Amino acid sequence: MKTRTFLLTGLVVALLLGGVASYYASTHPDGLEHVAEQVGFGDTADESAADGPLADYEVNGVDDPRLSGGLAGVIGILVTLAIAGGLALAVRRRAPRDADAD
Repeated sequence: MKTRTFLLTGLVVALLLGGVASYYASTHPDGLEHVAEQVGFGDTADESAADGPLADYEVNGVDDPRLSGGLAGVIGILVTLAIAGGLALAVRRRAPRDADAD
């Protein structure tokens, strides 16, 4: 299988999972929030991110919960891939420069 085909297939699968499966994610709190509630300091959390664009895994301004959750999943995947791709390009090994090119 060609590398490009493999990468495009992986991207399509990731976007489908993020867009479709994210709607069916658990409504229970995540691990950190659950532990904070058990230990007794869950109510002291700073709510400054509560009005963020992807707060509670939903897109602000989209009324349909299924669409809002799916969009949040797709946006999260695209942002993660952009950051990972940028880091990979930044730290990749480069061919040594020729001494006569200087």
